[in-house]
Amino acid sequence: MTQLLTLNSRVSAAFSLISMPLRIADTTVSPAQASESFLVFYSSVVDGKLWCPDCQDVEEIVKKTFEPEDAPSAVIVYVGDRNTWKSPSNSFRKAPWSLSSIPTIVKMRDGKEEARLVEGEILNQLEGFVKK
Repeated sequence: MTQLLTLNSRVSAAFSLISMPLRIADTTVSPAQASESFLVFYSSVVDGKLWCPDCQDVEEIVKKTFEPEDAPSAVIVYVGDRNTWKSPSNSFRKAPWSLSSIPTIVKMRDGKEEARLVEGEILNQLEGFVKK
């Protein structure tokens, strides 16, 4: 099973309201290729919504933070459906990302990870995290 993050019509339809500078990754993302300031790792969309309840909980604050035109740039990266994410062989569980939980927001600087917020930290700390 390929772990490539391809933008398909279901995902596109589910997130058609997302505007720049928040965009959806259409390929795999490596640190060196990450041109955005922030990477938002989410569960994939299943039946028109994110399958992960924690991802659903932070979706609105993420949109409010990254959708305005003057917001920092961010890209949403889907880690897969539930079975794909839960697999120890999921590529996002390995270097360079080494994710253990979703949602995770990674702050990038010069092609390197500077910091990250995980799960509930996003609700409580995202505003300050973005401004640092």
